[in-house]
Amino acid sequence: MYAPSPRHKAIALLACGALAVTGLAAITAAPSSASAAPTQATHQAAPAALAKHGSKADLRRWARDTWTSFGAMVDSATGLPADNIDGDLDPTTRSGYTSPTNIGGYLWSTVAARDLGIIGRPEAYQRMKQTLDTMSAVDRNHSSGMFYNWYDEHTGAVIRTWPEDGHTVIPFLSSVDNGWFAASLRVVAGAEPRLRHEAMALYDSMNFGSFYDPNARPDQHVGLLRGGFYDSDPGGCNVFQDSYTGQGPKVWYTCNHYDITVTEPRLALYLGIANGQIPAKGYFGPNRTFPVDGCNLAFEQKPVGYYRTYLGVDVFEGAYRYRGMKFVPSWGGDMFEALMPDLFVPEAKWGPRSWGVNHPLTVRGQIEHGLDEAKYGYWGFSPASDPFGSYREYGVEEMGMSPDGYASDEPRTDVDKGWPGCREPANPNPTFNDGVVTPHASFLALPYAGKAAVTNLRNIEDRLHAYGPGGFYDSVATKSGTIAARYLSLDQAMVLGAIDNELRQDAIKDYFVDRSFRDALRPLMAMEVFNAGRVKRGHR
Repeated sequence: MYAPSPRHKAIALLACGALAVTGLAAITAAPSSASAAPTQATHQAAPAALAKHGSKADLRRWARDTWTSFGAMVDSATGLPADNIDGDLDPTTRSGYTSPTNIGGYLWSTVAARDLGIIGRPEAYQRMKQTLDTMSAVDRNHSSGMFYNWYDEHTGAVIRTWPEDGHTVIPFLSSVDNGWFAASLRVVAGAEPRLRHEAMALYDSMNFGSFYDPNARPDQHVGLLRGGFYDSDPGGCNVFQDSYTGQGPKVWYTCNHYDITVTEPRLALYLGIANGQIPAKGYFGPNRTFPVDGCNLAFEQKPVGYYRTYLGVDVFEGAYRYRGMKFVPSWGGDMFEALMPDLFVPEAKWGPRSWGVNHPLTVRGQIEHGLDEAKYGYWGFSPASDPFGSYREYGVEEMGMSPDGYASDEPRTDVDKGWPGCREPANPNPTFNDGVVTPHASFLALPYAGKAAVTNLRNIEDRLHAYGPGGFYDSVATKSGTIAARYLSLDQAMVLGAIDNELRQDAIKDYFVDRSFRDALRPLMAMEVFNAGRVKRGHR
């Protein structure tokens, strides 16, 4: 049995923090006899080095095979992709459900496949046209323009009974998932002029202000995004009130806000700001880290930092430390939260003193953890299928805020180095076991460690054999060689989007960004200075 995503199960339970998990399904495992590879020596290289090592050919081959998985996942009647499919690409193993994130991923993947010459322009147009036509007709929340979180990929109907176990589903509208779908509409509009009107009609109807609670941080007179809302009573923890836009009937908001910045919801925040639906100072609403509050043991480590003021908002520029670096952490220390928005928004370019410092450090930390600290021989840790069962969040625990961490190995090895003066270390020098690497994480790293990413992926393919007819399988355990032999549409979409950006000079970003978006977001990113960088001896 395949289970719904952790977000589907747990969204109402997220009372605080910025837990950002993927809208993906569970997975079963297929064994492999592969053994771990020797430690790689190269840690970082500029993307320009790719051509010297024949890497462009590998990227194009990986893109072609990855696109094959979409051919199997997409329903011919609706143009909607399944959430997931078995590794043999048997259409009868489609999940039976999809999400706005999955649908968006298929749309930008179609653009990438066209750009890379995998499919022709007429086929790409027809595929995108069919999907947009379907999404123009599906049921959604019309007062906000937002889409529900789960649809039947065969019929386009909103899912109200979960196909795998028959439990009741109360339709939910997610800020994160609608953000990814809206991103795809911008990409389609920029990439295919004949579809611009239809794509932008859907996009313009989506009001991200409906997720923005303007009073979430009254001390700073700034708001935060909610996880989402229901338009019927879900029970459990919820806030029943008028929509934040002041339009439509009352809704049931989730109790949680997304309150840290290095997480996937920031794309939805960007869209709301660019559209004028969220005030510009909302960019500074989420915490970089939570401020120091005595012995607050609710987080992985005690941050170091100081306050700066931007647009009247006092921001604690907090940072975590790991292996000689200071950086702004994600919730789980994973690549997905940190780098997926960077597929669309040139964060490192626009924020050279913030994202431009943090993104390379995130990648460096992942590489050093996999190769030097845990000695797996491979790296790249991100939420994905679990080779040993269902679905798991993987990450570098010390690089995340979550106190129970996104572990990088199958036994969920806990790293506990304590808090000076607050808690003695319980496991300061852990021994890691069967590390689980997720190939899409390496593709996200291409802009910041191109040669290292390609080398890592070649080793995953050649030595761990985690590769099938649809490209890289979703994850693989490096010690036992156990493979999650399945394809998840979002993870496949990250692969294709990253390859298109790498081989075609940020094509996906160029389609996504227009002048109004740039003018709204670039100044905000440019003004901030993260407390991030290499740590000098004796420096805090």
